[in-house]
Amino acid sequence: RSAEEMKHMESVSGLSQGECQRPDPKPEREAVAAPGEQPWEMIMDKKHFKLWRRPIEGTHLYQYRVFGSYTDVTPRQFFNVQLDTEYRKKWDSLVIKLDVIERDLVTGSEVIHWVTHFPYPMYSRDYVYVRRYSVDKENNLMVLVSRAVEHPSVPEDPEYVRVRTYESQMVIRPHKTFDENGFDYLLTYSDNPQTVFPRYCVSWMVSSGMPEFLEKLHAAALKAKKLEVEVRDYMAARPLESGAAEGKAGVAAATEPASDAPCGPARLEYA
Repeated sequence: RSAEEMKHMESVSGLSQGECQRPDPKPEREAVAAPGEQPWEMIMDKKHFKLWRRPIEGTHLYQYRVFGSYTDVTPRQFFNVQLDTEYRKKWDSLVIKLDVIERDLVTGSEVIHWVTHFPYPMYSRDYVYVRRYSVDKENNLMVLVSRAVEHPSVPEDPEYVRVRTYESQMVIRPHKTFDENGFDYLLTYSDNPQTVFPRYCVSWMVSSGMPEFLEKLHAAALKAKKLEVEVRDYMAARPLESGAAEGKAGVAAATEPASDAPCGPARLEYA
């Protein structure tokens, strides 16, 4: 499905392979929505990315989708920069805390505790989420998925507002190879920031903060490309392939706790 969505977005956005043509408003609203789903509304059209949103039924929240393209960094560098938590502490000034709580060595799943500043006068938010990544060489794709979870070693802190609803999926498709400049990416995400502000205010915060975040992410990837910083190569440190992992059904997965609190491998699964 990730591959199909990437093709959908490439045909709609006009950003693929460095193209920057803007399609007609009606097709760009409808072509990115699957049959039976609500259409996406474009709320931002920049040189290197486009941002859509759509209401989440039964809530006051939106789901967001970003499609972008870069030609001056490699997919591997962009992928690694997003996964390297230690490096993000340096390039993302909004980060208060970002730690790996537990890691499953078989599947590559990681439980992350992330505390981030929110715009004044709101309190800072904290997220506990599991993330899992994969590299699909056959379809020339890289995928990173995350969702909120509970973890016994990270109880709520009265200093922060705990975000319990959060989902994110990033798909990266190289223009050529994983190690040559140029790629498209598709980011789909939603969360409930637990704010009393109306939906349009939350949407404004997202749309105003997104360009700044993507600019910082791109700059961080450029620094990694120029070897100004050392970033872990997650592609080289891949966990077992999914087929090999499934072959070990019934055998306890190896885990690497990052804290003293116990948490079985089942908590690390991304369903």
